[in-house]
Amino acid sequence: MPISINGTGTITGISAGGLPDDCITTAEIAGSAVTTAKILDANITSAKLAQPLTVGTAQASTSGTAIDFTGIPSWAKRITVMFNGVSSNGATDFQIQIGSGTMSTASYASVNAYAGISGGFTTSTSGLLVNVAIGAGNSSRGIAVLSLIGSNTWVYSSVLNRQDGYAYMGSGSSPALAGSLDRVRITAGGTDTFDAGTINIMYEG
Repeated sequence: MPISINGTGTITGISAGGLPDDCITTAEIAGSAVTTAKILDANITSAKLAQPLTVGTAQASTSGTAIDFTGIPSWAKRITVMFNGVSSNGATDFQIQIGSGTMSTASYASVNAYAGISGGFTTSTSGLLVNVAIGAGNSSRGIAVLSLIGSNTWVYSSVLNRQDGYAYMGSGSSPALAGSLDRVRITAGGTDTFDAGTINIMYEG
């Protein structure tokens, strides 16, 4: 069938597959013509999203008093901190600190409880506690999840264990940051030195 244009500008005579490749560009498609109903769910994959789930570069927690992850994008709304066999040379509780431009080291509201042979809990305002009542060489495994609640304030929860059967459960919130979070620090209290294990982060929008 030949292609024809009637008096109203309607084009007829074009069958499926009848147009040559690349004859219609993105600029020629009206924005209002692309609706969610016309987008197949199967076509939406993490690789095509602007803000996919992103895994950082794992860092060996075998030296230093702190492990920093920087360059976190402003669109991140949830951050998971992962611990695998992390230990230090002292008995200071591990904690997470966050920041925007600089690290915030005060005004946190954090509690961490432990259970095992015995139990107890500890609170902190200098960071988000991920374990308590540890000793030199005790290793921790598990995750801590930070979620943006609004106004650059983050809440968190954590579940870790210790190699000798203790379990740690934590929760709390951060102070309001001056801007979007762009860094996360894991510290052995700022005094003890990490001596084993691996730490990494994962973030998403």
